[in-house]
Amino acid sequence: MIEQYVLDLQEVDEMQVAVVGGKGAHLGGLSRIDGIRVPGGFCVTTDAFRRIMAEVPSIDDRLDQLSRLNPDDREAIRTLSAQIRRTIEGIAIPGDLAAAITRALAQLGEQAAYAVRSSATAEDLPTASFAGQQDTYLNVVGPTAILQHVSRCWASLFTERAVTYRRRNGIDHRTVHMAVVVQQMVFPHAAGILFTADPVTGNRKVATVDAGFGLGEALVSGLVNPDVFTVRHGEVVAKAIAAKQRAVHALPAGGTQEVAIDSQRREQPTLTDAQVVRLVQLGQRIEAHFGRPQDIEWCLVDDDFQIVQSRPITTLFPIPRTGDIPEAGDQENHVYVSVGHQQMMTDPMKPLGLSMWQLTAMVPMHEAGGRLFVDVTRRLASPASRVGLLDVLGRGDPLVRDALETVLDRDDFVPSLPDASPGGPPAIGASAPIETDPAIVTELIERSQASIAALEHGIRTKTGPALLDFLLEAFQEHKRVLGDPLSMQAIMAGMEATWWLNDKLQDWLGEKNAADTLTLSAPDNVTSEMGLALLDVADVIRPHPEVVAFLHSVEDEGFLDELAKLAGGTEARDAIESYLDRYGMRCVGEIDITRPRWRERPTTLVPVILDNVRNFEPGAAERRFEQGRQKAQMKEQDVLSRLRALPGGDQKADEAKRMIDRVRTFIGYREYPKYGIVSRSFVYKQALLEEAERLVHANVLPEKEDIFYLTFQELHDVVRSNQVDDQLIEQRKDAFRSYHALTPPRVLTSDGEAVTGAYRRDDVPAGALIGLPVSAGTIEGRARVILDMAEADLEPGDILVTTFTDPSWSPLFVGIAGLVTEVGGLMTHGAVIAREYGLPAVVGVEQATRLIRDGQRIRVHGTEGYVEIMP
Repeated sequence: MIEQYVLDLQEVDEMQVAVVGGKGAHLGGLSRIDGIRVPGGFCVTTDAFRRIMAEVPSIDDRLDQLSRLNPDDREAIRTLSAQIRRTIEGIAIPGDLAAAITRALAQLGEQAAYAVRSSATAEDLPTASFAGQQDTYLNVVGPTAILQHVSRCWASLFTERAVTYRRRNGIDHRTVHMAVVVQQMVFPHAAGILFTADPVTGNRKVATVDAGFGLGEALVSGLVNPDVFTVRHGEVVAKAIAAKQRAVHALPAGGTQEVAIDSQRREQPTLTDAQVVRLVQLGQRIEAHFGRPQDIEWCLVDDDFQIVQSRPITTLFPIPRTGDIPEAGDQENHVYVSVGHQQMMTDPMKPLGLSMWQLTAMVPMHEAGGRLFVDVTRRLASPASRVGLLDVLGRGDPLVRDALETVLDRDDFVPSLPDASPGGPPAIGASAPIETDPAIVTELIERSQASIAALEHGIRTKTGPALLDFLLEAFQEHKRVLGDPLSMQAIMAGMEATWWLNDKLQDWLGEKNAADTLTLSAPDNVTSEMGLALLDVADVIRPHPEVVAFLHSVEDEGFLDELAKLAGGTEARDAIESYLDRYGMRCVGEIDITRPRWRERPTTLVPVILDNVRNFEPGAAERRFEQGRQKAQMKEQDVLSRLRALPGGDQKADEAKRMIDRVRTFIGYREYPKYGIVSRSFVYKQALLEEAERLVHANVLPEKEDIFYLTFQELHDVVRSNQVDDQLIEQRKDAFRSYHALTPPRVLTSDGEAVTGAYRRDDVPAGALIGLPVSAGTIEGRARVILDMAEADLEPGDILVTTFTDPSWSPLFVGIAGLVTEVGGLMTHGAVIAREYGLPAVVGVEQATRLIRDGQRIRVHGTEGYVEIMP
């Protein structure tokens, strides 16, 4: 293959990232758009870079060394990356390569001024913005200086920030190459950045323009505050004109300098409104060409806009889609609520997990950014269903309610429908009452167990397409179990009794969240039993020091087989196996079927078991449950006696007693349907993985876990045809990796706007972190910020601070004194279990894991709903 060292920008398009890097490819694409002016120039290709790198002594060893460094070891990265840069800059550019560059310069004008700009092959991609990771040099004059700055751009692939960025994003240093763009300099009156969508809210119908005098470098480097213009529907709807003290100008002999702006011009707008609107129209043309919102660098020369860079805005959360068509494609407005915030799992899910949750859900769900959303537009549009929806969502998570109310306050976004025809299912919570009878819960649990046993029996003999067909039928049974009217009534009975007690006892006795204590150690709560059962496992292990020592060194998932060789090991293994038989289908993020279950990865439980061995005495599970039950009983007697002392007290006490009996009968069952869902899902998963194993043996798939990157329907097709699109799986893996960088909003509109919601409270101390009070009490202790349950190392009295807690976190709850989470609501799993165990808890604390440092002392106000960071 003949190496090409130089390509004119006119010869390049956005498909040639491997040849000219992200920036070069985008500039080539821009230069082909009708009506878009791009300064002339050429690209020094990645062939040239590879040729130079081949001259670098022992480069392979140095790159190996670099890839082994911890991304947090800044000193080591700084030292090694500086060595590599110096070496690259010191290599003489071979004569034929230098000649190719100077020939291209001669065609444009040898003594003209140029911008010399790095363009890496992993830069400006749809899923990762490398803005500022490599170097750009402005106003470079003369062939010698340009060759020198080309070398500097090559070396800038190894700046400390670029190396760290690649390490953190899992990008191999060897796979990234550096091209260089050499472009004619423009000397603008003004320059800046245009975002074709609002980079903060994500709104695709709002564009923002940042503008300053002189070269754009002053804005990019943060030297000046820009003028900011906001444009919607073709007109400037807001502007903030800054006092622009300084600008960056080009020097005649090369280079740039800062200059003071004349005092009379400082507060003048950089652009007229007409210019801003014209610029945004150009931006819309560029966005249409690239197919996604863009971050565009522009210059204004003689009332003519020139575009010097365009890259995707990678921080925008995608708009929910069904298939390949955006929901907003119908041109109607839509409002979506996050499923993950209700289910305590805001991490991205893999395609198989998403599609199977969609196939078994009771309402249609739409995917975006690896998360699921429910379209609530029709329910909001009807005044009757709107009240019920806001009430139930608001009790669970006030931030969701506030965000929805923010959208509703915009008169024109959600149209009003007549009550007679609200569309969609009835409002959440509409259910007939049932008797307060524990036999109902027993019957529901037996029904669920029988359904799972039938599933296990029916699936055993199924393989190939017959298995997938069987699963489609099983999903219908799954939905039938989930929608069982008696089950829904039992769940609502427990929740409504909780709300009644909290509301009435606050009215009558002035006591907040009284139901928290009244529900301690409620019967039939499979999630709280799961936490206590692991204390029993620790009781079996504690007397055997050899087993304890062995567990401290466990790394391999096959450790259970090794246990039997130790003194006391058989009993320990049997206890863990028995626990896994009952709870092994659980794991963090369990709504995603592709996540590894405890049965598949039992080492996850070992740190928690060892914490329990160290921190508890024998018999702790039974003692804790009995203490909770007695506390609840004493609270009941206290509440009833205080009520009887009030005017009309006997009737109030009788009503409260009925509700206390009701809440203790039904609130534990609140956790069971999720246990049933996860149990069924694990049966599905085991069968699908056996089928994947057959596909691997038939050389259809390289790895059985590759099925996780296919939707259920796609997997069905693969099983039928024994053919798979390998490229599709690789694209899905890349997309899944990129979704981790996105923060899913609680509420999202079809305009792409992430609506955050606020608590709107003024009754908390200054500096306190506001959240939702879900379990009463106040506790002060050491904050343990834990993002991975397997890395938990807790001491008695610690307060757990994490992103979200689904049921799999409950084994940790037995060893902590309080709980703070970023996601959660009054009836989500973490809140229910915190009340069961009597842990003060505040959930829905925005950015808690960033604002609270691991090891800090904090005070959790579980009754009032805020967290103080102690000095």
